[in-house]
Amino acid sequence: MENFIEKQIKQKESLFWKLQIAGWLAFGAARALSLYADGEDFIFQITVATSVVSGFIITVFMRIIFRRLRKSDIPASTMILSVITCIVIAALILSAIDTWIVLQTFFIDVQLYEFLAGRALYDLFVLMIWTGAYFIANYHFLLLEQKEMYLQAVADAHKSQLQMLRYQINPHFLFNTLNAISTLVLDKQTKEANGMLTKLSAFLRFSLVNQPEQKITIDEEVYALWLYLDIEKVRFEDRLILDFDIAEDAKKAMIPSLLLQPLVENAIKYAIAPMEDGGKISLKVKRDGDRLCITLADTGPGLSSEPKEHKFNELSSGVGLVNTKKRLSQLYPHDHTIIIENRDKGGLEIKIDIPFELNEDIRNAE
Repeated sequence: MENFIEKQIKQKESLFWKLQIAGWLAFGAARALSLYADGEDFIFQITVATSVVSGFIITVFMRIIFRRLRKSDIPASTMILSVITCIVIAALILSAIDTWIVLQTFFIDVQLYEFLAGRALYDLFVLMIWTGAYFIANYHFLLLEQKEMYLQAVADAHKSQLQMLRYQINPHFLFNTLNAISTLVLDKQTKEANGMLTKLSAFLRFSLVNQPEQKITIDEEVYALWLYLDIEKVRFEDRLILDFDIAEDAKKAMIPSLLLQPLVENAIKYAIAPMEDGGKISLKVKRDGDRLCITLADTGPGLSSEPKEHKFNELSSGVGLVNTKKRLSQLYPHDHTIIIENRDKGGLEIKIDIPFELNEDIRNAE
């Protein structure tokens, strides 16, 4: 992805200077031919060169201003007003330069205000065309970048799902689950054993059938989490305590599929399993205006500032945290936050903030 962005930047830079030079040379040639066809004095045609140079320099500065405006977070109305203001000021400066050269350098007898007004309108039209071409070119590259980011997000989602499935169906996980079922059968707890098999089947089916590039509701994500955690609770029994707090208005919110599951798996592996007394995993989901706030916490050892001192740290936490960060960056570029920090009472807390989105059908129903 970084190589693509770097390539795009180089292409944009190269294309700008090529079009900038070719465009102003074409402008100068067209204006010189027009003046010649109208029978204007040759001295007016000499000013074409100064107009081309002035226009070239002014539009370079306009580009710098427009780039800063595009990178800012100002409203669209303010952006449009700023662009228009910039065009008008640039046209006045360009026409003033032309007028000053004509009057002061060549001592031509012309009506000052009529000449200045005519030049200003002409230059305003030229700079509007230049501005339109500039934004169209940038919009084209933006579409290419967004398309590449979407394709990369889909590829990462598929990779993430494959990595999670490899962990989910690895021999260790299946051994623990099947061993628990075997114990229930030996104890003649056939009803409980059948329930465990049903949950295992549903859990694997959900993981295999769900499309990673699609989004699912919080309800569906929590359902998948409970399937997994119900299986793990047989293994940990009272050592695993769960505390889920899902706000009613957040249950239908859409999130990337299997976003939370690898984080919960990390908590099981690094925060619950190593602790003799087990621990608690808490999940809180709420809506805050147009944002969805997700907080996942555990009572384990938390992050260590020295990776060698502790089994759990951000670098050793497997694909969970790494892939979650990558998926969020691809799916919500510049529109998400993920904070990973130790809790004051001990344990790890992961806070995720993403846009609040609803399924199209639900949105229409509301």
